[in-house]
Amino acid sequence: MSEPNTCACSVAPKLIFPCSGGSDVGAITDQTARKLTRDGVGKMYCLAGIGGRVAGIIETTKSVETVLAIDGCPQDCARKTLEQAGFTGFAHLRLSDIGLHKGQSPVTDAHLAHAAARAQELLAGRPAGVSCG
Repeated sequence: MSEPNTCACSVAPKLIFPCSGGSDVGAITDQTARKLTRDGVGKMYCLAGIGGRVAGIIETTKSVETVLAIDGCPQDCARKTLEQAGFTGFAHLRLSDIGLHKGQSPVTDAHLAHAAARAQELLAGRPAGVSCG
């Protein structure tokens, strides 16, 4: 007897692309992605590989359920890198939108928890255009 067809979207990886930048909020995006990876919420992935158009990284990113870009500041480097590589419909978190501003937000447990909580909310949703059924 064959197995029934079931939706496998719930088990597909969720990739997190932080702009690690050179500032305090860049460090928070990086540490947030690492925390979410440790917690099993998603997997931190290589933004430089997207920018460099590394074939394996591009193909893996195309195959996942959810992609989250995390930017520390309004320059939106992670978002723009993904868009220039042709990705759309991904979730995006900008730390300055949640009160963490460049040069004013040291890396603290409280700031990491705040960013991780918002990122986890975004990863829990299914972006537009991604369907299963």
